[in-house]
Amino acid sequence: MHSHPEAADTLIVGAQLYDGTGAPPVERDVALRNGKIAAIGNLSNWLAEEVIEANGRALAPGFIDVHTHDDTHVIRSPQMLPKITQGVTTVIVGNCGISASPVSLKGDPPDPMNLLGARDAFQYPTFAAYVDAVNEAKPSVNVGALIGHTALRNNHMDRLDRAATREEIDGMRVQLEEALANGALGLSSGLAYGSAFAAPTEEVMALAEPLAVAGALYTTHMRTEFDAILDAMDEAYRIGKHARVPVIISHLKCAGPSNWGRSVEVLASLEGARQFHPVGCDCYPYNRSSSTLDVKQVTGDIDITITWSTPHPEMAGKMVKEIAAEWGVPQQEAAKRLQPAGAVYHNMSEDDVRRILSHPATMVGSDGLPNDPLPHPRLWGAFPRVLGHYARDQQLIPLEEAIRKMTSLSARRFGLKERGEVHIGYHADLVLFDPARVRDAATFEKPQQAADGIDAVWVNGVLSYLDGKPTGERAGKFVARGATAASRAEHTQGF
Repeated sequence: MHSHPEAADTLIVGAQLYDGTGAPPVERDVALRNGKIAAIGNLSNWLAEEVIEANGRALAPGFIDVHTHDDTHVIRSPQMLPKITQGVTTVIVGNCGISASPVSLKGDPPDPMNLLGARDAFQYPTFAAYVDAVNEAKPSVNVGALIGHTALRNNHMDRLDRAATREEIDGMRVQLEEALANGALGLSSGLAYGSAFAAPTEEVMALAEPLAVAGALYTTHMRTEFDAILDAMDEAYRIGKHARVPVIISHLKCAGPSNWGRSVEVLASLEGARQFHPVGCDCYPYNRSSSTLDVKQVTGDIDITITWSTPHPEMAGKMVKEIAAEWGVPQQEAAKRLQPAGAVYHNMSEDDVRRILSHPATMVGSDGLPNDPLPHPRLWGAFPRVLGHYARDQQLIPLEEAIRKMTSLSARRFGLKERGEVHIGYHADLVLFDPARVRDAATFEKPQQAADGIDAVWVNGVLSYLDGKPTGERAGKFVARGATAASRAEHTQGF
């Protein structure tokens, strides 16, 4: 028995605790001290500087957004409101082959690197410089980072519409190894984009070879999400097997009406691969996608809404078919005139989204585009939409399973040490929310709206968001890869 009560910095009393593992909730108090979780249980004999009465609300690990393009945003807008307001405490940047570092530009950033900002946003010729910039900016969320294949190609090639030479691949590998030595989580590719489409499978295989010894992984925006999706999945598995590293398929979807309903065979392919190799995926809870405007996708069989256009900013919010009619030209011609531009594609079926989201191998990632003037609502709404719309209202998955997909599953897969679970000794990244009220407020018409029902968010033990407002405290930091070659067995647990 303690004769003296224990002291904590913060005490959260009477919470329905979801520990992140998928276990059902239990009523517990949680004590935070020195940025870590100090105790869990009935802590009525504890004292604390700050006591928060949970009154039966849900307390969960802070959500981990595994699929972001927040690379420059965490530095330029360190308050990170689109994410902290959702209960996100860690973002993973550098997805889809595009990363802010290591980058040396010769002119304007090539598509789709321009999603991360204009030329002045790319100030990090080495990954070490990026890590320093993140820590100096002190964003309100933690930041883990992947290295983009397209970013590396940009550094070493005179043009991106061809395969890299052996010498160019060697140059890319040196930069990748420097990044891995400084804590990068792995390599990402975006083979669907013109800036990487000319890269043969063998180029990515050769580039991925240094990953295994570092305990890193490979993530991919596949070569296609349309009719040849199974071939694209096979290519991703081949790269992972060759490099002997886990594979994550980014924003898994069946794109285009001719593909609708194929999530059954797509998930069967994933399950088949998982018998022999650690493979997983992430998705966002919407049936529309968003990226730069790709003229190849302007076929007339789906609606496409313009979100920004450099030559025609006045067209933001209009559909390509409306713009084409206004100009009296075919849709493809209108799309060419709008370039460079951003777009929302109405290209998925709701049944496929539900099937992929509910699969046990799927994590949640927003894929939000923070530099977009009219962003897809996933930027502000992805996580509460899973909790409110899909778990509570649609009963697609239990709340504890929804939370697992955004916390422990993500932390284990990416090798984020001592995060993703409410566990003694772990970093105190936590979110307190009301399961009855939580919902996404962001819509396609009004996308920049904070979620309802996210009541308090702690990052590394610091209360950063409370009752709908940031507290002004920012405690995020760069998070290095926790897995090493020695602990690779542990690293593949999440698969």
